[in-house]
Amino acid sequence: MQTLLVTGGAGFIGANFVLQAVADGLPVVNLDKLTYAGNLDTLAPLQGDQRHVFVLGDIGDHTRVARLLAEHRPDAIVNFAAESHVDRSIDGPAEFVQTNVVGTLALLECARDYWRGLEGAARDSFRFLHVSTDEVYGSLGAEGKFTETTPYAPNSPYSASKAASDHLVRAFQHTYGLPT
Repeated sequence: MQTLLVTGGAGFIGANFVLQAVADGLPVVNLDKLTYAGNLDTLAPLQGDQRHVFVLGDIGDHTRVARLLAEHRPDAIVNFAAESHVDRSIDGPAEFVQTNVVGTLALLECARDYWRGLEGAARDSFRFLHVSTDEVYGSLGAEGKFTETTPYAPNSPYSASKAASDHLVRAFQHTYGLPT
């Protein structure tokens, strides 16, 4: 049975992903810092469910993340953790860079080190899934669409920090072979 480490799993999108994953029978270790966007009430249906382990913590805490990986041996990491909301990033961009760039880098380093220690089928099947935002592509206007080939054009500290994290994920795939 696959085990997932989900970061940001108490946020709106992350929590709904966790609820569905557990409903599908997957064990989930849920790491969330519980900032303004986290809401444990969303996860209330999982209270007492042995398939869901909630851990209060930061993706930038290398020691905690490495310990969770060693203890729970997940088959995949799904990274929803992020500071979000454009207006908040305009008022205080440093927090966005710290979580979205520095935190993602710490998570990637832990994932890379963990993956390198896996063998055989466990190593072959391991995945790191990073969730981004359409904001990295800039402003759309009243019509149109973005695709994965649209050039990045971030217009706020939030979108710039998410674009930077996307590029780090790509670099870890290219440089280290981390399956992202």
